Amino acid sequence: MKVKTLITLCLAVLFNAVAMAQSQPPKREFRGAWIQCVNGQFQGMSADRMQQMLISQLDVLQKAGINAIIFQVRAEADALYKSSYEPWSRFLTGVQGKSPQWDPLQWMIDECHKRNMELHAWINPYRAKTKSAAALSPIHPYNKNPKLFVNYGGQLYFDPGLPENRKYICKIVQDIVSRYDVDAIHMDDYFYPYPNPGEDFPDNVSFAQYGRGYANKADWRRDNVNVLIKEIQQTVRACKPWVKFGVSPFGIYRNKKSDPNGSNTNGLQNYDDLYADVLLWVNNGWVDYNIPQIYWEIGHKAADYDTLIRWWAKHASARPLFIGQDVMRTVKNVDAQNRLQHQLPAKMKLQRSLPTVEGSCQWYAAAVVENPGNYCTLLEKDYHRYPALIPTSPFMDDKAPGKVKKLKQVWTYQGPVLFWTAPKAKNEMDKAIQYVVYRFENKEPIDLNDPSHIVGITRDTFFKLPYENGKVKYQYVVTALDRLHNESKPAKKKVKL
Repeated sequence: MKVKTLITLCLAVLFNAVAMAQSQPPKREFRGAWIQCVNGQFQGMSADRMQQMLISQLDVLQKAGINAIIFQVRAEADALYKSSYEPWSRFLTGVQGKSPQWDPLQWMIDECHKRNMELHAWINPYRAKTKSAAALSPIHPYNKNPKLFVNYGGQLYFDPGLPENRKYICKIVQDIVSRYDVDAIHMDDYFYPYPNPGEDFPDNVSFAQYGRGYANKADWRRDNVNVLIKEIQQTVRACKPWVKFGVSPFGIYRNKKSDPNGSNTNGLQNYDDLYADVLLWVNNGWVDYNIPQIYWEIGHKAADYDTLIRWWAKHASARPLFIGQDVMRTVKNVDAQNRLQHQLPAKMKLQRSLPTVEGSCQWYAAAVVENPGNYCTLLEKDYHRYPALIPTSPFMDDKAPGKVKKLKQVWTYQGPVLFWTAPKAKNEMDKAIQYVVYRFENKEPIDLNDPSHIVGITRDTFFKLPYENGKVKYQYVVTALDRLHNESKPAKKKVKL
């Protein structure tokens, strides 16, 4: 009886250990959140009030483990930054072209980097005026050359068929990347506009002039977007080779009824309706990451989350794949296996079971902060309970920075502090930008793959140690990260606290 009991207890301990190992968050994971301007959440706010609101959001998101912010800076050929080409956005002051007397993009870069978050500048390439817009600023590009634009569905768009529009959009991208320390340029699902029933997109003139031999207008439209995507990435690379270019397309590429390799879904399609050939971009390496917006619930009749995440994981793994999550839809739908909880646990389990899925992005940041269904709390206490490094981009750069030098502990008036010297770098790509501090027990094996040992990620060359009153010995390890999150060899120091 005692032997059976002992075996049972051992099995239970083993089962729990395996379960814990399976549920432990990965060391590298993209954990993003979108902050949009188009819902008017900033409109008419003073600079102080908007900054206070954003600081509050960023502080909560940081605690929840978010390591990247995708911030909308160009919604309708306007700017949430200082631009010589386009007017200040009405989503700041309520009047297009009116200066807010500060630079939201630069401010967000500083605040995000202070919190060790990436900042991705999110632009909408073709949209030039939405239905809710009133008067356009005199310096809006439409007022300079209206022949470059078309009206569709009550909104104004750059005509994607015109080469001069692609050149102009690339000029805007170059302007942002060259003047701001952004970590990425990001585009969402607005390529050709969502279809307006009964109305064809008015591009007959540009098709006749720039058809490039295409007999099928749909193929020509797709190629217009393909060329833009390729040229944007080339523009970013030529300007700063460490800045990424990512997209966040609509959640369905093609339905199986349109393509045998499509997903078993029934909804609007990137390829056929928005003329966005996302798989071509991924497989040709024209984008550096992809975040399909799989906003539906598990079990949705037309667009099942389970079906779609598995489809993207199988077909779009040539570049880093993250999943766009809708916070509110996730908490409004119950888990079929446990009717007492919403679908975040099931979605996270599914996401992390697929090796080609390297993280997720939350739509939208303010919804995370509001914490419906304890969504934010679950991220903080469970799914993001340890810090995560952003996945690497070896196709851009796979060389790690040098090891930190002169690692030492110094007692200061604030307590014990680790200091070190940054490694030498030949160029910006080799430069150490962040440092990861790990802690281990005195004789514990050092395992840098275990994120539970990360006690801090910092841009400083020092780190205040948690002080424990007593003669306790720890091993501290510090590594360096470059701009693309390649990690250096460790520098080690034994510390007595």
